[in-house]
Amino acid sequence: MAFGWIEEQARARHRAGLVRRLSPRPSSSPLLDLASNDYLGLARHPEVTEGAARAARTWGGGATGSRLVTGTTELHAELERELAAFCGFEAALVFSSGYAANLAAVTALGPHGSLVVSDAGNHASLIDGCRLARGETQVVGHADPQAVRKALATHEGAAIVVSDTVFSVDGDRAPLVRLAEACREHGAGLVVDDAHGLGVLGDGGRGAAQATGLAGAPDVVATATLSKSLGSQGGVVLGPARVIDHLVNAARTFIFDTGLAPAAAGAALAALRLLGREPERAARAREVAGELHARLTTAGLEAVRPDAAVVSVRAPSPEQAVRWAADCRTAGLAVGCFRPPSVPDGISRLRLTARADLSGAEIAHAVRVIGETRP
Repeated sequence: MAFGWIEEQARARHRAGLVRRLSPRPSSSPLLDLASNDYLGLARHPEVTEGAARAARTWGGGATGSRLVTGTTELHAELERELAAFCGFEAALVFSSGYAANLAAVTALGPHGSLVVSDAGNHASLIDGCRLARGETQVVGHADPQAVRKALATHEGAAIVVSDTVFSVDGDRAPLVRLAEACREHGAGLVVDDAHGLGVLGDGGRGAAQATGLAGAPDVVATATLSKSLGSQGGVVLGPARVIDHLVNAARTFIFDTGLAPAAAGAALAALRLLGREPERAARAREVAGELHARLTTAGLEAVRPDAAVVSVRAPSPEQAVRWAADCRTAGLAVGCFRPPSVPDGISRLRLTARADLSGAEIAHAVRVIGETRP
């Protein structure tokens, strides 16, 4: 029977407690949200939603085609200019998603004959980019610049090192300066995914590359998503103009994909301008993360010290993690639940978003619920 193997995989997932289900949410909810990636609380900000509505009224419901045909509007170009200027890079290229941006950067910069060195803790989009790239991929230990050096030393020719800036599972930061040093010793490029750094790290949220003095360097490329701190949707690659020109001509997820919807571009641009006027939002997100961690550890929970706005709380097992998250929801708190195969180390977790708009009372309530529902 066609697709008969699906049933056996479904049974295996049930036995392992790894079944995933879609849970549509209403437009408004009484739950306290620590599950989304809306780090700065901008997804529903009036200026951001009006930016989306105005763009849709002006440009229509969709981009109408690929970026190289009809999918590039004046709004896309304006967003790219302002993203590049804000983050400190020479140029930027916007994609329909952060996933597409990562696939583009890795595949277009990892051609046949090259070496792609990838951190073991990287996001799935970077992993898939490595799988699709025509170069040879070597996976190295998590946040280990010396392992990167060893990998680069085995190869002659073009090479890139690929890493998240803030890893999405535990919220720890990559050693970007030391990675850049390793790259420069071997003439390699550095490609970093700043999905969880943009809007949180750096001067006023300008990102991890800016925070470490790497923004604008000729051998550094950064990607980011517009769906987290900027409360919209889409992705971007930032880097030297010659790299961006290369992506326009070589990145399949740019050439063959419909452009980012105008509403998403308008929302992201409005959020970016709002962050420029209110840079304190970035510091507040980090402050909330630190307070969550301190309160959780004081309550006896095993929480990982956050380097940005992701707070991870270890769970005993996948089944208990799912039940813990469900019990939190019943008590009025929405939290993320990470478990295999989404976590590379096999350890299940609750994942909390330290939003900049959380009050002290909301932080205290969240910690109380998590402590009272612990398995």
